[in-house]
Amino acid sequence: MNTLSYKTVSANKATVTKEWVLVDADGQTLGRLSSKIAMLIRGKYKTNFTPHVDCGDNVVVINADKINLTGKKWTDKSYIRHTGYPGGQRSLTATEMFEKNPTRLIEKAVKGMLPKNKLGSALFRNLYVYAGGEHQQEAQNPKAINLNDLR
Repeated sequence: MNTLSYKTVSANKATVTKEWVLVDADGQTLGRLSSKIAMLIRGKYKTNFTPHVDCGDNVVVINADKINLTGKKWTDKSYIRHTGYPGGQRSLTATEMFEKNPTRLIEKAVKGMLPKNKLGSALFRNLYVYAGGEHQQEAQNPKAINLNDLR
């Protein structure tokens, strides 16, 4: 037998089926929520996952202002950035960042779980985070899913 009876399916931009997914962050833990969102954006839950192609879904997250952090992370977790100038290191605690912009906690957590290349930048554009229960993607009819059902 000199032929294979199966073929490896590799997705490309034309064959990918992207969907819109709605995730409610109310009462969810930040890290567990972010890892599942990153896997949805990446497309790892799909059978035709291809590592070098954007085959994930577009994810809309609502109620980002009702996220939970466990332990003492509200005061101890720090987000560090640098201005680019000597002595320009700045840091914010999770509480300070949450008070400034509650959506940024989820955005930074998910972005850190995506690839650090051009594909990761393109995948990050598929994430839409909103602090309240309203969102602007009503026209796309996002399908609400329960993240506790995903593994």
